[in-house]
Amino acid sequence: MTQKYYPPTYQSLEFHCSYCNVYASQHWSTTSYFKIETISNNLMKFSSSQTEKLELSYCSHCKKRTLWLSENILYPHVDALIKPHDDMPKNLIKDFEEAISIVNKSPRGAAALLRLVIQKLMIELGEKGENINQDIASLVKKGLDPHIQQALDYCRVVGNNAVHPGEIKLDDSPDIANTLFEMINYIVEDLISRPKKIQERFNSLPKGALNAIEKRDETSKTI
Repeated sequence: MTQKYYPPTYQSLEFHCSYCNVYASQHWSTTSYFKIETISNNLMKFSSSQTEKLELSYCSHCKKRTLWLSENILYPHVDALIKPHDDMPKNLIKDFEEAISIVNKSPRGAAALLRLVIQKLMIELGEKGENINQDIASLVKKGLDPHIQQALDYCRVVGNNAVHPGEIKLDDSPDIANTLFEMINYIVEDLISRPKKIQERFNSLPKGALNAIEKRDETSKTI
């Protein structure tokens, strides 16, 4: 199961560092100047009013500094450190990774993409993929674990708020969008990865044992 990820958040005292990916304490300071060539040749030029807003978070683990401008990470330019689950269907990965690449700049855009990921996942799970709410209801009738139902509904509701703004203000709460990555990986682990692993272990049993199990089950059906 993917470890819980705490994304870099403005003025937060602890989060996963953009450099070392370690959950560590952060120390904050303000700077009104910097040498642009020592940070990146690709950084934009700032006006004096912009440079006054520059802040630094210092990672207590790797001893490196992250540069912030107007409450957003300016450098290093990195994607969210969470990755798609190893067993995530291939046709979901592109949208998932695109959401990762924009979540810090546009939490709402990332959430909208992850809603599409859930919609495609429904098809992978044997549902129609036309109405996520109805697909979840169908899975519940088939015996879906209540915790997975809650995870799916969390993704559905947050995703819907990204497409049709409602009570959840995603741009004001980027951590909510980041939670979607964790939820989707959790769903993939439970509904795809775990059954796959069990099936692989089962199929590795001796042929004689597999035949005996099949015969037993056929006999039980006739009783």
